[in-house]
Amino acid sequence: MTDFFPNHHLPDTLIQSYAAGTLCEAFSLVVACHISLCDSCRASLGAVEALGGAILDETPTTPMMPAAFADVMARIEKEPPPVTPAIAPSASVFPAPLQDYAGANPEATRWRSVGGGVRQAMLDVGGNETARLLYIPAGKAVPEHTHDGLELTLVLQGAFSDKVAHFKRGDLEIGDGDLDHQPIADEGMDCICLAASNAPLRFKGLLPRIMQPFIGI
Repeated sequence: MTDFFPNHHLPDTLIQSYAAGTLCEAFSLVVACHISLCDSCRASLGAVEALGGAILDETPTTPMMPAAFADVMARIEKEPPPVTPAIAPSASVFPAPLQDYAGANPEATRWRSVGGGVRQAMLDVGGNETARLLYIPAGKAVPEHTHDGLELTLVLQGAFSDKVAHFKRGDLEIGDGDLDHQPIADEGMDCICLAASNAPLRFKGLLPRIMQPFIGI
């Protein structure tokens, strides 16, 4: 059991897509990490998977073409391995699903400065989406921005606030084109987040827009 209780959770649509294996690797990583930290969403995932299994059990079988099995196996070999949540929450700042991408802890991560004391580390995920770790010093803010696509942000250490709410470890914020915000880390502890997006951010300030091609977000 966790010793904290996230207040901001995965919507049912993301849980269902994750269970069906239709999410991209970047979003799957964020979902898996949240599930590893959240008893409620882990239970919801179990319910969705149980329902899917029951439906499959009741679905009539259809004869397969002779080459179907070989074709499926060939496709599986081309796909990246699925990102799976830990059965129990990790004691590390980095949840278990993240450690294959970023190392065991923040000290093992290769951070890169993006200005204003904020640092990031891009993660190696397939597809056109991006996943990154953000390190925001206590009391500091990231530049104000909105989104051209979907962004999932999961708090791993510390907390931040924006115009929407206050987000602490395990909490997930979902940003899209309707969200214009400037996350500010709480005083007292540096904030570390895992973020994934399927389109570049849209910054309000001139300097962040100039720097954007160099920082990859």
